Amino acid sequence: MKKAIVLFFLVVTFTYGQELALVRDNDKMGYINTLGEMTITPQFEKAGDFSQGYAAAFQNDKWGFINTSGDWVIQPMYDRVKAFNSGYALVLKDDRWNYIDPSGTVLTTPVKEKYYDFEQGVALYRVEGKIGLIDTAGKIILEPTYDEIKPFVEGHARAKKDEKWGMITKVGTVFIPTTYDEIGDYNNNAVWARKGESFGVISGGNFVIISNVDKIWDFSNNSSLTYARKDKKIGFITPKGTWAIEAKYDKAREFNNGLAPVSIGKKWGYINEKGEQIIPFDFVDAEIFSADGLAPVKEKKLWGFIDKAGTMVIPAQYDITAGGFSIFSKDNLKGFKNGRARVKYKKEWGFINTKGEVLGKWYQNVENFSE
Repeated sequence: MKKAIVLFFLVVTFTYGQELALVRDNDKMGYINTLGEMTITPQFEKAGDFSQGYAAAFQNDKWGFINTSGDWVIQPMYDRVKAFNSGYALVLKDDRWNYIDPSGTVLTTPVKEKYYDFEQGVALYRVEGKIGLIDTAGKIILEPTYDEIKPFVEGHARAKKDEKWGMITKVGTVFIPTTYDEIGDYNNNAVWARKGESFGVISGGNFVIISNVDKIWDFSNNSSLTYARKDKKIGFITPKGTWAIEAKYDKAREFNNGLAPVSIGKKWGYINEKGEQIIPFDFVDAEIFSADGLAPVKEKKLWGFIDKAGTMVIPAQYDITAGGFSIFSKDNLKGFKNGRARVKYKKEWGFINTKGEVLGKWYQNVENFSE
């Protein structure tokens, strides 16, 4: 039995790895690779992003799944489908939902009410209004005891019981007791929370209240600092609940690559983690820097890209509004990722590289790359 499980995960692991982007061309859906080359000809009325090597596609009024070569691995036979996650996808046929693996085999579970997507190896399990967890073997790992469980982040999820929030792990153990009125998503730096009117951070098991704060944003892995609001102004705090940068900005976004976009009035610029202005407040709007060292900035109505010196290296001639038509897309990034940015030029969408060169051609719409 153990060998069979190992073999299954090897199959899942090695069937994906190629990044493809969903595109719409002449009202049909197809896929391009990271060079902008068409690898799956637009032929589908509807389709979804790739996830774990498979993408949902719609043909003859039914949904099935294709692989990165465009071949059907599960024939179109379902009325509705969701993306593969943790080795399984939810599918609806004959008014019944089930979990299937890439071979189409149905997973046996105790679920009798609502079906939830698998995520990080677990799925929510509801009985009479209470929520627990099942694993990818279809076994109960947490009896339904919570009123609500939010999506898992790095193996931890916010959980609500008796009108109070805490946090659990994906094996069902309590990470933070349900004693808070609000709580943020997990991050290994710290987690923000609220008790009554008091906001603060939970770090090392202690709740540290920060005076006069009325909102805190989630910590991220890009910096040890996050932003918080005090007296209608925004600054940055540490995981210990101390102010690293005083609250004096009207808006802010998270630090990445050592810089954060902040605004004073209607103008945006960038500061470093010492609170020093690095790039002047010259922009109508601004997004975070990517690992590629470029950030989207808005001049008048259009967006371009600057480097960390503040030099406009790609002219402001694009729209970068997040979104798209994919029924599965949850991570519509603004700006560059792995050397590519999804942009709109005039009325068409496509990708550019860090030199501003178009990858392939422009389309009716495109989604971010996925695998």
